[in-house]
Amino acid sequence: MADESVTDEQMNDMNSESVNDEQMNEINSVDEMDDSASEEKVVDISPEKDGSVMKEVLVEGKGYEKPQNGDKVEVHYTGLLEDQTVFDSSLERGQKFSFTLGKGEVIKGWDIAVKTMKRGEKSRFTIKPAYAYGERGSPPKIPANATLIFEIELFDWRMEDLTKKKDGGVRKRILVEGKGYSSPNEGSAVEARIVGKYNDEIIEERDVNFLMGEGSEEKIIEGIEIAVGKMKKGEKALVFINRDYAWGSSIPEIIKLPPDYQQVIYEIELKNFEKMKETWEMDSNERLEQAEIAKNKGTNYFKQGKFALALKQYKRIIKNIGPPDNSDFEDKTTRDKLLLAGYLNLSLAYLKLNKPSETIKNCNLALELDAENEKALFRRAQAYTNIKEFEKAIADYEKVLQLDPNNKAAKNGVIVCRSEIKTQLEKEKKLYRTMFSVLAKGDGLDEKKETKDVWNELKDESKREFQENISA
Repeated sequence: MADESVTDEQMNDMNSESVNDEQMNEINSVDEMDDSASEEKVVDISPEKDGSVMKEVLVEGKGYEKPQNGDKVEVHYTGLLEDQTVFDSSLERGQKFSFTLGKGEVIKGWDIAVKTMKRGEKSRFTIKPAYAYGERGSPPKIPANATLIFEIELFDWRMEDLTKKKDGGVRKRILVEGKGYSSPNEGSAVEARIVGKYNDEIIEERDVNFLMGEGSEEKIIEGIEIAVGKMKKGEKALVFINRDYAWGSSIPEIIKLPPDYQQVIYEIELKNFEKMKETWEMDSNERLEQAEIAKNKGTNYFKQGKFALALKQYKRIIKNIGPPDNSDFEDKTTRDKLLLAGYLNLSLAYLKLNKPSETIKNCNLALELDAENEKALFRRAQAYTNIKEFEKAIADYEKVLQLDPNNKAAKNGVIVCRSEIKTQLEKEKKLYRTMFSVLAKGDGLDEKKETKDVWNELKDESKREFQENISA
């Protein structure tokens, strides 16, 4: 856990002084309520200053940093009733407790309390029912309207990891909370302000307008899109983006970065967005309309050689009108035609992106709709050829030729596959001859030396033959 957190030293390493004084003031806004309170024994940290959440520091923490909403924190705690009865303890279980701040994963009092703590701090919090379990309580251990006491020790935290892979490539620290509960989804029209920095030097500063999923058209890096998709309207956040989610090694000339950069930091303000309707919010006609728009957009991107963008649009076709949603469409013919086009276009995009297994999968789905679809059969044959399943490829090419005997590409495909099979068989024969030859040489060897030398020679020869097969 500790190696993933942002310590004082790591903050400096990530980009020396990359977080300026103004940003640090925003990050540590809770300091005002907590630092001045260190002189007092018990402090009211409740939002309304009505004594709902009281804090007493037992062991001072280290440094100045405190976790913020969205951070994953790691704590030990003991929960007590007012009569000092222990109702829960992570210490007794022998396992630290982790949760995400500000996400409603714990009682409200905890979200308020832990945000005031520093790394290594241990404090006692007295939390009134309104910020605990209220009138319902939490039977059988916590009665209704119970005031609770928690002793919490904060060990560590890490910023919110926004990546699907959870590889830490895009992490976010909220500076200003946004409004509402909604975030931009795929296709949303976004208006934002971005300021990018490296080593405290501004590398990019601009107002941007783009469609989610198509940000690259406006020179928006992937990490920014990922972050914006997790933000609320009006939110301002500091986003740490690793090179794999920035430009990688393809740095634009206008962006002044060293070739070996590892991370950039962006301050992003989501000013406004118009959310794309979710599929479940549309009627069948709207879904067909959106599928048609996605198909046309995808085709346009494909013609420009922007296969990844085309792929996103083709996926939207399936999302809007494909399974598992079996809703009735008034115009079923149009729906089936669009769905078939979606699978066929996906298969072609995946073929261009060198993902043969996905190509085969989408060709199979297309063939479920049209068993004699020439494009699906041909593309599946190409994918099988790419993964050296030549017999399957020949079978598909021959089906294409049954549908269109004059298809020259399919004829050439059969010739290529048969040639590859012949070459493969010849290599296998040579390999077997080599194996038997090496084994035969061992007949006159000393018994102790025989096994070792013959085996090593056989392994070396087999390895050479294997490498030839791979590179062929």
